[in-house]
Amino acid sequence: MHISLSDYLMDIVQNSFEAGASHVALTIEEGEPMMVCTVTDDGKGMDDDTMKRALDPFYSEEGKHRGRRFGLGLPFLHQAVDACNGEFSLRSQVGEGTTVRFSFDMENIDSPPIGDLAFALCTLLAHPKAEEFVVTRSIEGGSSYTLDRKELLDVLGEFESSGSLSLLRQYVTSQEAGLHAE
Repeated sequence: MHISLSDYLMDIVQNSFEAGASHVALTIEEGEPMMVCTVTDDGKGMDDDTMKRALDPFYSEEGKHRGRRFGLGLPFLHQAVDACNGEFSLRSQVGEGTTVRFSFDMENIDSPPIGDLAFALCTLLAHPKAEEFVVTRSIEGGSSYTLDRKELLDVLGEFESSGSLSLLRQYVTSQEAGLHAE
């Protein structure tokens, strides 16, 4: 179940990894009062019919989820965005990739909390299907940071050991804390 913005981000980015994307970019822009998130990938993309069906909770791509035939990520996200006066767009082309862009009015009572964003980003950076994954996070007024999976791997060596994962978590948490300290 999606209970936070971080949950939605994990679901959408994982969809990109599962669509065979070699490059995924996640942008999170926090402003007053809107939080705008964009996930762009170079995966297999979708035709118009598949994009429409992707918003149906009773549809999931054949073979994507063992033992279940529905996908709730995009439909739940779309519903949550509608409930809090946000915006949602889904653009895709077969063979070129997909872009999901959504926003929440964070002052709206129906907006989900941000959740543990540092944990979500670490989980996605260490995802076994992630190749090139870049996160750009900013707050209105100029504070920002970028996480590039390849650069982090160059420094840490790998994301399989508890020591490397701990260092990754500390780094991402410090970036997020620094963003809010200014």
